[in-house]
Amino acid sequence: MKLLDKLIIKDFLKTYFFVVVLLILVVLVLDFTEKNDKYISNQVPAGEILRYMGNYGLYLNNLLTPITVFISVIFITSKMAGRTEIVAILSSGVSFLRLLVPFLVGAAMIGTISFYLNGWVLPTATENMTVFKLLYLEKGAPSSEQNIHIKVGENSYAYLNRFYKTGNTGYSFTLETIKDGELLAKISSDRIEWDTAKNAWTLRNWRLREIKDRVETYSVGESLDTVLSIVPDDFGVPNNHHETLKLPQLSRQIEILEDRGADNVSYYKIERYVRFMSPFAALILTFIGVIMSARKTRGGSGFQIAMGFLLAFLYILLFLLSRTFAETGSDHPILAVWMPNIVFALTGLILYKTVPR
Repeated sequence: MKLLDKLIIKDFLKTYFFVVVLLILVVLVLDFTEKNDKYISNQVPAGEILRYMGNYGLYLNNLLTPITVFISVIFITSKMAGRTEIVAILSSGVSFLRLLVPFLVGAAMIGTISFYLNGWVLPTATENMTVFKLLYLEKGAPSSEQNIHIKVGENSYAYLNRFYKTGNTGYSFTLETIKDGELLAKISSDRIEWDTAKNAWTLRNWRLREIKDRVETYSVGESLDTVLSIVPDDFGVPNNHHETLKLPQLSRQIEILEDRGADNVSYYKIERYVRFMSPFAALILTFIGVIMSARKTRGGSGFQIAMGFLLAFLYILLFLLSRTFAETGSDHPILAVWMPNIVFALTGLILYKTVPR
């Protein structure tokens, strides 16, 4: 079956890329039509629009992979079943599992490419999309943040009334150390500045209050250098910051946030779980797609393709729900993230009992 394997893989990949390009072009045209008025009113350069559409196309490719893989598999398999090719292959003594091999090889190739895109290419595209929206669609990024609360250690909490990113300067700074509900120390300053030469913060007009064994000490000063577990880059990060980090950067950021004891580390961990989980979707959906469309039907492949769209959308819906469930405080985030693959894998094993022998 080596020659047939090559033909199936070639046909599978060609159909996949055709479906990907077709769906992406349709969505990009709709997106351009929706945003065209803003492009004109904000005088967005044509080159920036094309760059944004390229980045958005990469994002869509990742989002639509379950649909495109499933539809491609069903289209190829139903076409083979309609020409009685599958019956001939099985009648020659080839098992159904052996027939699945070229499809799974093609899915593994797609999954490998998807893993690389998710880990190293898509984060840059997502970051560029975010910058484009801030500059051209949302009238620029804010130059400062207000009322910032951030955890900088296991028992340490910082507060800033306002932070200006242009000068890396914050105002009305407070750092409190609280353990078991008791205040151990509190340092305040009128201004906090980032010293690039020392890679440290400088407090201006600071006041330090310490409480030990119910004895309180108080000290003041004009200038004080201090090292915190935060840097200027920690301010002004977008809500989707975890999606803009490449896989090695994401792992390092998780370590930093864990050392700091930050509360939002779960978002970064879930993002990493998702990136390792997503490529397996291509294998599972390919397995189900071949099983569903291996039988020859009188109505042709239209119904099977429609079912493919439905199941693929159900997979995406289940994926979004499981990710939301994981982010809202699930005790087992890995299990929640992997739930779509587990459910569809079990579904595929049940459907496997119905395949033609």
